[in-house]
Amino acid sequence: MPYTYDITMFKETFEHEFTWLHGFLRNVHRYGDKLAVCVPGENAPDAMWTYRALNADANKLGHALMGCGVRKNDVVMYMLFNSPAFLFCYIASHKIGAINAPVNYRISSVELCAIFEDSKPKVFVFDDNLASVVASALIESSYVPPHLVAVPVGDTLSKASLDLGAVDFASFMADMPTENPVCEPGHIYDETTRLYTSGTTHRARAVPMNNVNEVLSAHDVMMHFPLNNTDRTMNMTPWFHRGGLHSGGPTPTLYAGGEVVILREFNPKLCLRIVAEHKITFLIGVPSILAILARAQEREHADLSSLRGIVTMGSPFEKKTCEKYLDLFTPNIFNGYGTTETFWNTFLRPYNLPEMAGTAGQACTDDEVLIVKVKENGERAEPDELVAKDNTEVGEIIIKSPAKSTMCYVNNPAMTAEKFYKGYHYTGDLGTWDSNEFVTVVSRKDDMILCNGENIYPTQIEAVINQHPKVFECAVVGVADRLHGQSIAAYIVPKDSSLTVDEIKRFCFAAKELSTYKRPRFYYLVSELPHTATGKITHYKLRNPEAQ
Repeated sequence: MPYTYDITMFKETFEHEFTWLHGFLRNVHRYGDKLAVCVPGENAPDAMWTYRALNADANKLGHALMGCGVRKNDVVMYMLFNSPAFLFCYIASHKIGAINAPVNYRISSVELCAIFEDSKPKVFVFDDNLASVVASALIESSYVPPHLVAVPVGDTLSKASLDLGAVDFASFMADMPTENPVCEPGHIYDETTRLYTSGTTHRARAVPMNNVNEVLSAHDVMMHFPLNNTDRTMNMTPWFHRGGLHSGGPTPTLYAGGEVVILREFNPKLCLRIVAEHKITFLIGVPSILAILARAQEREHADLSSLRGIVTMGSPFEKKTCEKYLDLFTPNIFNGYGTTETFWNTFLRPYNLPEMAGTAGQACTDDEVLIVKVKENGERAEPDELVAKDNTEVGEIIIKSPAKSTMCYVNNPAMTAEKFYKGYHYTGDLGTWDSNEFVTVVSRKDDMILCNGENIYPTQIEAVINQHPKVFECAVVGVADRLHGQSIAAYIVPKDSSLTVDEIKRFCFAAKELSTYKRPRFYYLVSELPHTATGKITHYKLRNPEAQ
């Protein structure tokens, strides 16, 4: 179809320059001497990078990666705590057209092995503390990354990392040029970042994001907080999560020209001290972390007057909890709901609280969030088959968010077909909504457990426990936990009457397939489990108070 004007220059410019990297580089020349990154020192001076210095170090890493043969669309995978090294990897990969693949540093060696085999990274960067997990994964994996780089905790690498043949991160970058690496031009549809979200089996799902998703995720945060170049953000959750990376993490903050303050791992007392001393304006964390922070603030009474807002996601606040936080932290609390695939998609703003506490809020400005019927035959509802807006009828939450989602998985067409349909992501979450389309999340179709911000699927844990020779069958469910959101409970029917809880605990502790956070907290030996007429375990019956 002919256009009414000459689109040539707009198309060429937009398609190659509407990228996260161009936004960051604009800030390098706008705010060259402005502080971009700060790592507060506990017993040492703060480590700091201006925008110009951050860009120079990212360039050095970019040249080092290219020296390893990394080119456009190659995967650079890193298993790192929140740190300068994480930032260098993220920015450098954007610069050379590689795909960022930050992975959960809490996963087991079996899970890491599967991710190696799925994405086949050309370079793998890891924290020295994680060398033993990496070593086990490398032994088991059919694919071994050609280049291993380790980030030491102190001045030197551990023997475990050296035994793997890993290169020290600082040495890897040393003597590299500080000028921008010369690469192929980027495109708005290039995959820039790949995040792994837990699957219902041992195979995690690879969620790709392109330049448009990165830029518009940043815009979304800048619009909803709002966030600007005067802000100083600190994310209390790991950056390998979508919320950690994109909600007040490196992506929006460095795109807006603000300052990222790095908290390696959450420590409530340290966190409060940093907020007070560094005048943090936005603090980001999941509800379970905020609960711990609230306890600490009741003791410490830190000066939090610099906060313009606390942003959380993952689960809703009850009204009583919300009122407490409004009084204890700041009158500006924001709560978002979404998925790894689509970022956040509903939002509660300060003016919605505390009245609408307990809900997930209304759809974000550029998103469409609907609740469709759940059919008894298991068929997928059409996007126009909506439940009543009466806050009573339960349906499945579906999300259309093309600005923040590529609407697919990498190397997984079957799961793509199952979870994406007509532009919508079928989340598997069950919820209700009211006449103003405020969404309330009720439960999950797949019985996923949410503990400390981590998505945990019962079927994976059940598969491990069922391997025990004395176990007949088991069911794993999430039970309410005031501190962690949910804790994991395992209900086990013994095959052998000699089975003990201690024996099962030891078995789970030794299972390489189970990361620490996936081990059950509660174990119950029971005579039977509830089943449907077709023999399926009815997990929801185990979650009620009588069962517990």
